[in-house]
Formats: sequence, structure tokens, C-alpha cells
Amino acid sequence: MVKPVEFTFEETNIDEISTFAGRVAVFVTPEGSLDPAARRVNRLTKGAVARLAEDNLKAGDARVLAYPVGMAAEAVDVICLDRRASIEENRAAGVALAKTRGKAPLLVCVGNNNKAAQIVLGLALRDYRFDAHKTDAEQDDVRTVTVMSSKHEVIEANALPLLAVAEGAFFTRDLVNEPANVLTTTDFADRLVAMGDLGLQVEVLEEDKLAELGMGALLSVGQGSVSPSKVVVMKWMGAGDDRAPLALVGKGVVFDTGGISLKPAGGMEDMTMDMGGAGVVAGTMRALALRKAKANVIGLVGLVENMPSGNATRPGDVVTSMKGDTIEVINTDAEGRLVLCDVMHYAQETFKPSAMIDLATLTGAVIIGLGHDNAGVFSNDDHLCNGFLRAAENEGEGAWRLPLGKSYADQLKSRIADVKNVGGRPAGSITAAEFLHRFVQDGTPWIHLDIAGVAHVKSDTTYAPKGATGWGVLALSRLVQERFEVVEEE
Repeated sequence: MVKPVEFTFEETNIDEISTFAGRVAVFVTPEGSLDPAARRVNRLTKGAVARLAEDNLKAGDARVLAYPVGMAAEAVDVICLDRRASIEENRAAGVALAKTRGKAPLLVCVGNNNKAAQIVLGLALRDYRFDAHKTDAEQDDVRTVTVMSSKHEVIEANALPLLAVAEGAFFTRDLVNEPANVLTTTDFADRLVAMGDLGLQVEVLEEDKLAELGMGALLSVGQGSVSPSKVVVMKWMGAGDDRAPLALVGKGVVFDTGGISLKPAGGMEDMTMDMGGAGVVAGTMRALALRKAKANVIGLVGLVENMPSGNATRPGDVVTSMKGDTIEVINTDAEGRLVLCDVMHYAQETFKPSAMIDLATLTGAVIIGLGHDNAGVFSNDDHLCNGFLRAAENEGEGAWRLPLGKSYADQLKSRIADVKNVGGRPAGSITAAEFLHRFVQDGTPWIHLDIAGVAHVKSDTTYAPKGATGWGVLALSRLVQERFEVVEEE
């Protein structure tokens, strides 16, 4: 796994700044003021930083002093940042550093910035690459960053939980970026089992167990593939066994051809990302374990591959879900909801969660409606939904609530079964959500997140290069912290 940058935190040391052989970063304000660390570097460079700061810099601007006189550094990165900068602006400063620094070691002199941990997070999130399959990649290079400040201990304490979340996002990105011949259902499950080393309790349910449980909907999706279908359950019980957990459920279709309802060839290579929901659940669970979250969270992912073969499910087949509902399969390319409905039912029957959130790259329709800036959000509970929307907004992860309703559910009526798996072209994302809504038990607060437009994108985002974004890990970790963690009494 590609890890975030390796950070160390040190007391400000002018001698180390002058002899540091990589890149040195300092901060100035839009008014041209220099913080204490920048003033020290300015003295070393005979006033070069101050002269640059007078060049009408705006917040977010980055300038480079190459091979500065008076220092051993190969460059000084000068970042313009207001003293009253928001969390988002501090993260943006970290992003700017990630874009300028290359592979050289970096020394970041942050002065007395109370939000410096957010600079660390922005830098960590943006400093990502996925080159595991490039033969000329430098696989073993360790990208190091030293954060230097008179408040280094405070910054470190604030940054470490954020870096845990960054590592969770990286784990998600790695999973979503992997090709399907590498990330098979078995390989995916093995990577999750390995997280037992972090304190997670991980259980893999194989096909015989899934059949015994009656997961006919999920099994119907994978029956055309030689890769075995699996459900992986990850438990993090950080609040003790007596509190009902939050359940996170992810769609993990490691490759989606569409099955017998075969997709067009153009763009099918992108269907390696159809396990994005499971990837976000896995990354969130990793983040919670790394930061020792005082919450009970169960992550469940259904892992399948949707392939056409002589054994594949056909359009017109009727399958039976674990709940007992019969489903007429109109389109085998509407397979994610068949995976999720069984895992959601299992989660509720087995763990009696206090709330449930499912994530899936579920519909192309959500991309038509919301593009690549927002995930579609559907919920039966305003309190839970509003909490998630605030968490997503605070973390800079776009999310937009869409409606549910009986008229949409009526589009799923089947002539020969209890329900059909598609409701036609109108409101395709909403009817998909209503299909899942059918499998939510009374009294269970629930959110469905359709992340088809945000899990994997064709151009750079603020915090990630093009490809997998890791969308959702930050927002879900924040939601857990704000709504589900135990508050210790003083």
C-alpha cells in the first residue's frame, strides 16, 4: 500500500534550517508579513523572502526561490497564507506544497500557526501516486516531511489523527485504482483480513455460508464468474460491547461487465472502480482503527464479479433475497443493488445497528444529475442525514440530498415477483435508492450514498490526482467522531 508522506515534528532550529539539503517551506501573509520562521529564512537569504513577499502575493499563491544564497536547500517554497486562514485554506496551503515539492525531503517551517495540522493533512492527501504497476517507478523511495515549529508537540498531537484518516483515504484509493486481475474478490478479502493487525476483527463469509444464509440476490450477481463471491465483516468496537454499532455497507463489484446485459466496450476498462463503495468502507474502517476511535462501527462489504457466461444470471430470472423478497432481474447491469440488499439485511439481522449507511457506485444516472462534484444522498432520517451533509461540507467532500417517495417505489412493481431490480430511465438514481429502501427495517436510520460520480474521476481534484479520490473517508470519519463516539467524562 502507498502510505502517506512520512512526517516528523521538531522544535524550530535555525541551524537545521540553514543546513537542510532538500526544500524548505515558509509562510507569508497577503500583506507581506513574515512569520518568525520566515524571518529567519529571510535573514539567511539576505532578504529574498521579504522581497518576494512584496510581490502582491494572494492567499494560496506559491513562489519558489531556487538554490537560495546562504542555505544548503535546493529551493525555498514561499506560501502565502493569511493569519486568520480557515481550515480549508490551511489545507490548500498543504496542497500547494505537495504540488511544488517533487521528491525531495521537505522542511516545513510553520511558525505558530494554530491550524498547522491542517497544512499537514492537505499535503498528505495531495501527495499521492499510484505507480505499483510501472516498471520504472521508484517503489522504495520514502517521501519525508519535517514540520518545524515552537508548537511542534501540539501540532503533532493534532496531526496524527488526521494522518490516520489520510492513510484510510490512501487505502481506498489504492483499492479503487487496482486493476481487476490483481484485485480479485479473494485478493480484496485478503487485504481486509490483514487489517486484523490494526485491531479490527475481520471475518470472511464464503459462498457456502452465503448460500446457507439465503443471500440469493448477492450470489446471483457473481455466479457467472470464476471468482468466488464473499462478504467480509470488519468490526471496530472502540466503545465497548454494550453500545449498538453504526453499520457501514459497501458494494464491492471488483469488475462489472454488465453481465448478460453487457455494457458497451468503450469505457468498460473503468469498471475496475465498481467496488468503490466497498473501498470507502474499508478505508474508513482503517482510519477508525488507526486513530483508535471510541465508537462501535461494523463495516460490511459484498465482494463479487459480474461476468457473462453460461452460468450467469439472465434478464428475466427471479432470485430470492435473504429477506425473502423475490426479485425479477430485468437488467443484469443493475447488479449493485442486488449485492447491497442482502448485505444490508444481514447487517441489521446480525448486529442490530443504531444506524446504517450504504455506499455504492450504483447508477450512471447520478452522474447525469450531479456530475462529478457531488455524491447523491438519500435518507429516511433527517437528523442522521443532516449530520452527514454537514460532515461532508466541512471536509470538502461534495454531497447533495435527493428525494425518496412512494411514486418512485411504484416504478419497481413487478408482474411476476415482489419487486424488479430497475424502474426504467426516469429518476434512475432515486428508484435504485427506493429498491434499497425496501430492505431497511423499520426504526433503522439509514443513508444511501451513490458515489458513482465522485469515486473515480478523469481530472485532478483538490486533494487527489486523477483516478481514485477516496471520497467519503474524511466525511464518514468525521461523522463517526461527531455522532457516534463516546465522550469521556472529565
